[in-house]
Amino acid sequence: MRSPRTYESRVWKTWLWKLLHAGAVSLKHALQVLVVCWGTLAIYFSNLPWVWARAVLALAFAAFGIGALWFVRRPRAVAAFAVLFAGVVVWWMTIHPSHDRSWRKEVAVMPRATIEGDRVRITGVRNFDYESQDDFTPRYKSREVALSHLIAVDFYISYWMPGPIGHTFLSFVFDNAPPLSVSIEVRPEITEGYSPIASLFKQFELIYVVGEERDIVGLRTNHRAEDVYLYRIRTTPENARQLFLVYLQRINQLADHPEFYHLLSNSCTINIVRYANVVGRPLPFDVRHYLNGLADRALYREGRLSTTVPFEDLRRRSLINEAAQSSGSAPDFSERIRASLPIDSG
Repeated sequence: MRSPRTYESRVWKTWLWKLLHAGAVSLKHALQVLVVCWGTLAIYFSNLPWVWARAVLALAFAAFGIGALWFVRRPRAVAAFAVLFAGVVVWWMTIHPSHDRSWRKEVAVMPRATIEGDRVRITGVRNFDYESQDDFTPRYKSREVALSHLIAVDFYISYWMPGPIGHTFLSFVFDNAPPLSVSIEVRPEITEGYSPIASLFKQFELIYVVGEERDIVGLRTNHRAEDVYLYRIRTTPENARQLFLVYLQRINQLADHPEFYHLLSNSCTINIVRYANVVGRPLPFDVRHYLNGLADRALYREGRLSTTVPFEDLRRRSLINEAAQSSGSAPDFSERIRASLPIDSG
């Protein structure tokens, strides 16, 4: 006679096997969906110059993949799709970034830095005059700053729409010169507009826009009608200088060797976190590095922002739109937008 314990053990093993089998099947189907979707999008966002050709080839790839993996499911059909997918991967790997494209005027010039001891000279610093976000007078300049006079780092979040996604960038603050903003952005061509999905498939090069705050910040507050928040990072001048040097190194690397922007691995907030880790101010992984409109909450929780007031009060006082709009293009723009901010460098 079979004991109850033996029977229960067999039932448990049967159910465990069924659960593992169902999990394996689900994982297999998820991977198949991922492969078909990735290949389809990689073809559509490839370097073929004709949109219609990319669309036709992408649809054909998707149709063949769905048929081979879910309907025919014979070894030869699956093997043929595997070969086709491998060809798409190889093709995609041959697509390389370039500096030689018809760039939009606001990203036409790559900045470059020269470091000689304490002195830093940066060319290609953006200082545009704006009538509107699309009507502006391009103007680039050179800036010379001294590392020994770099005293702080400020963190910006700019929201182009309500929600948990925004654009983050930094300003480096000097005690004897105006701040210098560095914004990590896509570098679109004249005919391009930003698309998060396209940014995953080598559609945009990367640029570190270096500029005056009346340009980088004022464009967003005064002409794009974005909500912009400004926070002082609690760090030492030494850490600020190390971070600035990391940025300068990356600026020169990009000037020499173009890279693709990638939403998940080579974008604004991801790189800010990466560089903070390099200079010894490690930031633990947080999903808000991707939902970067929530990054200020994460920084506050970690003690990287002023904690002299509750977070909601800090956030309210850090909204600089009114101050920026009333300042226009005044020479003391940077001082005015910081007038009501709690400063706790830590």
